[in-house]
Amino acid sequence: MELLLFNIFNGLIIGIFYALMALGLSLILGLNGIINFSHGGFLALGGYIAYSLSPVIGFWGALIVSPFIVGLLGLVVERILIRPLYSRDPLFSLLLTFGLAMIMEDLIRTFWGANGLPFNVPAALSHPLSQTYFFVTGYRVFLVVLALLAIGSLFALLRYTRIGVRIRAGNADLETVSALGINIYRLRAINFGVGILFAGLAGVLAAGRLGLTPTMGASLIMPSFVAIIVGGVGSLLGSLLGGIIIGVAAGIVTTYYPAASDVVIYVIMAVVLVVRPRGLLGQEGLLE
Repeated sequence: MELLLFNIFNGLIIGIFYALMALGLSLILGLNGIINFSHGGFLALGGYIAYSLSPVIGFWGALIVSPFIVGLLGLVVERILIRPLYSRDPLFSLLLTFGLAMIMEDLIRTFWGANGLPFNVPAALSHPLSQTYFFVTGYRVFLVVLALLAIGSLFALLRYTRIGVRIRAGNADLETVSALGINIYRLRAINFGVGILFAGLAGVLAAGRLGLTPTMGASLIMPSFVAIIVGGVGSLLGSLLGGIIIGVAAGIVTTYYPAASDVVIYVIMAVVLVVRPRGLLGQEGLLE
């Protein structure tokens, strides 16, 4: 029983990484119309930038600053590389982001090396909170709480702020939003930057849990796309739910048949597509 709880909790943590990634991917796919395969590269950059900053500004400073640096890099990439492709076939942007992911992975190897690196969290967060449930450490609880706060902040931004209302309206009808005099290029840039910021945050949090490797983003990107499909394309709440479901499911399967822990993610996707092709929470969800 304790082993099962251990794997479920681990699955929940990994599911949160999937959810943070899926939220950013879903935002970018919805308004920008971009299938962003470079999202995993931005995640890895977030972790490595935090690793470089932590000796200077400490863990807490790196946790705050690194996602925003990655978000700013996302704005630059959107302006220089992504924006010229909005009016072209989506295949061009897909190939561009796939190539960009490869470039970012090689840049990480060049600057930080090909070997894994540890990202140390504060000692106060490293200790178990319970002698019975040794796997419930302060950092893991902190990770869950911070992720929930970030997700709640995103939902509040989209629902209660002017820019959030415009993003939701743009998802529904971008031409009408443009006709009302709103600068849709600026709107798309902000949306892309916010999506990349969530990748950077996921990277910092994952670095403290999984360590740093150049391929860490590549290992998380496909399950994150699966989370979007399971939850429902266009639904941020669905992306969150999908990430947690596949993470916990993989944790449970690990207890009984570890070799199938990755396969079960795609089995869940196949079942959802057969039973409910539009995903668990429909087509639009929060962004309708």
